[in-house]
Amino acid sequence: MSNKTNFKGFYAGFASIAIPIIFTVAVLVYIFVLGNPANFLDGNPEKRALNMLGIVHQGGIIVPILLGLLLMVLTFVVERAITIFRAKGTGSIAAFVAGVHQLLSKGDIATAKENCDKQRGSVSNVVKAGLLKYEEMSVSKELNKDQKIVAIKAEFEEATSLELPMLEQNLVILATISSISTLMGLLGTVLGMIKAFSAMAQAGAPDAVALASGISEALINTALGIGTSALAIIFYNFFTTQIDKLTYSIDEAGVAITQNFASRHN
Repeated sequence: MSNKTNFKGFYAGFASIAIPIIFTVAVLVYIFVLGNPANFLDGNPEKRALNMLGIVHQGGIIVPILLGLLLMVLTFVVERAITIFRAKGTGSIAAFVAGVHQLLSKGDIATAKENCDKQRGSVSNVVKAGLLKYEEMSVSKELNKDQKIVAIKAEFEEATSLELPMLEQNLVILATISSISTLMGLLGTVLGMIKAFSAMAQAGAPDAVALASGISEALINTALGIGTSALAIIFYNFFTTQIDKLTYSIDEAGVAITQNFASRHN
């Protein structure tokens, strides 16, 4: 139980530690990598960019924010992937649930619990909690059959409520970034267009360099914002689908165990 508590504490505090570090890294990358004088003509960031790094740097002050959001997406994608992979356990969930159902049909609860220990993960944790309650209700003489079934279902619901929050932790960050990154990209686009039109409105001949810089700033921010948003949406939907599959497996195991209890006990 202490290990599980430690993991939940880690996941709960991960975001508060990671986000400031990520934005610090993004600012450093913007200044020292993208803003490296070697990326610009005559080593001057105000002049023409010589490569893609310099072009991205010319996107303006919104770029480090967008870089931070992009790094956040990549970081939390890795973190969620590891979490959900651990939650699935060591083998096929479908085979595990089917095996538990077969063992229950034979009345072999001990082997079913051993399989839970071998499988590990969120599904096996919930199933084992249900099996323990199954055993407890099998020998209980204080409750009638219906009350025992309700108790087993309640145990499944309680165990599920303890496991699912860990799976859904930090997904809200991906959902938020999918909207924020687009808005930040639009903000950068607006600032870039303001800069471009300002160059056009200057007295005399327009400053072609300033005009090109403003348009470049607008397009770079748009590309970064849309790209980051697309990644966040794709992985958010992927992870929620995986969690739904885990939840379905838990529900399937719960139904199998309660039905088995109902059929084997009076």
